[in-house]
Amino acid sequence: MTQSALDQLKRLTTIVADTGDLNAIQQFRPLDATTNPSLITAAAQQPESRELIEDAYAQAKKEGYELDALVERTIDILTVKLGVEILNIVEGRVSTEVDAALSYNTEETIAKAKELLALYKEYGIDQDRILIKIASTWEGIQAAKVLESEGIHCNLTLLFGLHQAKACADANVTLISPFVGRILDWFKKAENVESYPIEKDPGVLSVKQIYHYYKQHQIKTEVMGASFRSIDQVLGLAGCDLLTVAPGLLEKLNNDQRHVVSQLSLDTELTAQEHQEISKAEFKQQLEADLMAFQLLQSGIDGFIKAREQLALLLRQSFGLDADFID
Repeated sequence: MTQSALDQLKRLTTIVADTGDLNAIQQFRPLDATTNPSLITAAAQQPESRELIEDAYAQAKKEGYELDALVERTIDILTVKLGVEILNIVEGRVSTEVDAALSYNTEETIAKAKELLALYKEYGIDQDRILIKIASTWEGIQAAKVLESEGIHCNLTLLFGLHQAKACADANVTLISPFVGRILDWFKKAENVESYPIEKDPGVLSVKQIYHYYKQHQIKTEVMGASFRSIDQVLGLAGCDLLTVAPGLLEKLNNDQRHVVSQLSLDTELTAQEHQEISKAEFKQQLEADLMAFQLLQSGIDGFIKAREQLALLLRQSFGLDADFID
């Protein structure tokens, strides 16, 4: 019997579910799972999440939080509770994102990461099963550097360029999530192109460039392609360390019968040229010079902030909280 493209892909790459939908994770049984504020907000609107939300709110209230602080604490608790539910299904790790509003504050990012890990510890989860997800700003990368030095594993997200990947390597982060689909979207709009053949897809090429750079310089940080628009993009990165894929595309891969071969190789020729650490000034200059990366990093942060605000509104409405709320 012919294997599905998904089964073949799993032999080449670690497949991660990019969702907070517990039913989808149960269906596809990935090794790991990733979440972000948009996915948490979507999951919170599912009827089966009602009990988790009520438990999170009750815990935050019991801890003595009020008004805005109560809502923010409820979101953090809900995020962790959902992560715990995911970890009851998958064998590996879950990525849990720090509030994107802290993306340009190193100290507050570190503090929030430790708050989230303390919550996981309360629920009996070992921190080795958690990847703290942080936006790939200079400040976020420096926060990850501190956290990694303390044995806390990080996943640097919203990554669109080699300069960000180099800074992440300098910080010894566990894993990076270079985006594919958003890069494609940007170039399609900027160049007024309807589509690219997969071998010229700018998102796929970006991840390949980063992957090969890491392997050539023997950088241990794992590369996890993210943000896919099609199964062609996913299969275009077969052989990458990890790929995080939304349930809809996992379903399509499961129903696809094409032959899957690795598009990336561990046998990349080592380079004699040493990896040079990137300074803050170099990082800022290269980010600003790369209009695509510059715009997508900021719009990604803004989008995650908006998703968290939507979740906060949902919770306020759900529990009848308003400015005059006193309990």
